[in-house]
Amino acid sequence: MEEHKEHLSIVNRKKCVFGQDRVDYLGHISIGRGVMADPFKITAMVEWPVPRTIRELCGFLGLTGYYRKFLEGYGKKEKSLTDLLKNDKFCWSDEAMKTFEKLKQEMTQVPVLTLPDFSKSFVVETDASGYIIEAILMHEE
Repeated sequence: MEEHKEHLSIVNRKKCVFGQDRVDYLGHISIGRGVMADPFKITAMVEWPVPRTIRELCGFLGLTGYYRKFLEGYGKKEKSLTDLLKNDKFCWSDEAMKTFEKLKQEMTQVPVLTLPDFSKSFVVETDASGYIIEAILMHEE
């Protein structure tokens, strides 16, 4: 305890919060029951204009990709948009628009990721394509 008190006395208190119900950190919000995506970032995704260039599409995919752990099967859902980044194949189509709008809509419904309960059993669910591998540690669905 004495060592802990010493550590607390030397930290930069401007960057610390103690006894909080909510902590905002790097686009995530940690609350008592788990971790959720920052609602301001979700709003940014929903309001993202239709990409006209590869750079604009990369920006959108970068933002949504940051939260991929919240959306089951993210890699499969965004694959047709990622394909537009290859070998100067950027050509916005009806399919791209449909995927873009569906991804934006699904990102508004991302769940809160709960903290693990080590008294319960876990299931590891994986998803892989030729480009992305993702895994989710779950219990009680």
